[in-house]
Amino acid sequence: MAQSVLGSLTLGYRPLWNRARTLAGLQLFVHEDDQGTDGRHLLSALDETWSAESPKLLLSIESKALLAQVLAAAEASGPLVDVPLNWLEEPELRQTVADARRRGVRMIASGSPEQRIAADVSRWFERRSVALSALDAAAALRAGLQMKQAASTGRVGGRSQESPVQPESLVDGVASRALVEHALDQQGAWAVAGWPVEDVLHTYRDQPMPPTRRGIQQVMSALDEEQSLDRVDLLLSQEPVLAYRLLVYLNSAGLGLRNGVSSLRHGLMLLGFRKLNAWLAEQLPHASEDANLRPVNASMVMRGHLMEHLMESGVEDDLRREVYMCGLFAQLDLVLHEPMRTSLARIPLSDRIVSATVAQAGPYSPALLIAFAMESGDPRPLRALRAEYEVGTEEINRALLRTLASVS
Repeated sequence: MAQSVLGSLTLGYRPLWNRARTLAGLQLFVHEDDQGTDGRHLLSALDETWSAESPKLLLSIESKALLAQVLAAAEASGPLVDVPLNWLEEPELRQTVADARRRGVRMIASGSPEQRIAADVSRWFERRSVALSALDAAAALRAGLQMKQAASTGRVGGRSQESPVQPESLVDGVASRALVEHALDQQGAWAVAGWPVEDVLHTYRDQPMPPTRRGIQQVMSALDEEQSLDRVDLLLSQEPVLAYRLLVYLNSAGLGLRNGVSSLRHGLMLLGFRKLNAWLAEQLPHASEDANLRPVNASMVMRGHLMEHLMESGVEDDLRREVYMCGLFAQLDLVLHEPMRTSLARIPLSDRIVSATVAQAGPYSPALLIAFAMESGDPRPLRALRAEYEVGTEEINRALLRTLASVS
């Protein structure tokens, strides 16, 4: 039963980012392809994949009937469940929510900032999720600017009561770096849903995005502690810009390696840890301490791992690393501020990666397009891709759940 339920759903996801710019959890969008999906079986399918080490999961179910089934079957140890406030107007669902709360099920109430909720109902929910409209975003930005002006004149104030963003809330519709900083840093929101990647990267519009100081130091610490080649390879592959720069260095004429290096692992073996450590030390003065870059890097890493699972590269390590690299570098044009073809021309990646990322063609293209489509609450693009490439729904959904459950 648990296998069949994933064949009747379209799933998407969105990371939730906290004040430290690390992962607070993952939002899983659940759309029914056919009515009558069994909520208990959905929870069983999630329980099969999730572990104690997996991130916190928030279920956003787009069907009232399926939401009611999930709430009726959910347990206190299960995922957070998103309950739209508008749906509580239906007495039957309202009673189901109340019963779930008595069993300890953890829920979030979602709606607009102006929606009010009675005190007795408010106690059913762990926190509020607010979706900012354009007017709400403008009000939040005004409040943030006023708070900055007050701070610059020496007036120490608390959080703004005029802002639509309230403390410990989950905030949706954060489309700019300024809104992120207002929500997380000024108002103390629990998390923001998604990340304004393009606006954050606009700060670096006159230069390529730098590697993070934190990422470089993690690799240098691993080298100092004489950790394994696998560990060093893993840490490097979690920093897209650093990994790209290293591949460019490995293929530079000055280094004098005879054959092109397209794999980080192969390059590490040729370079050696001593030379790698020296090269990393040279990168430190140009590194960034901008914490807002962490979600940018982490999102690229998640896409790479999702591609691995979608392609089922299995035990073939070289192929697995190549598929991962395709997903990792799929947005190099955004972070380097130059055409993708220009960036990839500096390193001898396989034609399969170049075709997928530049021309949306070749054997890796379907998986890459599907990976991008799953980063959304809109099921239509993913449904269209499934039909175009004749990819099984259950196969895609299992790949997504395996990826998300292993995110650290």
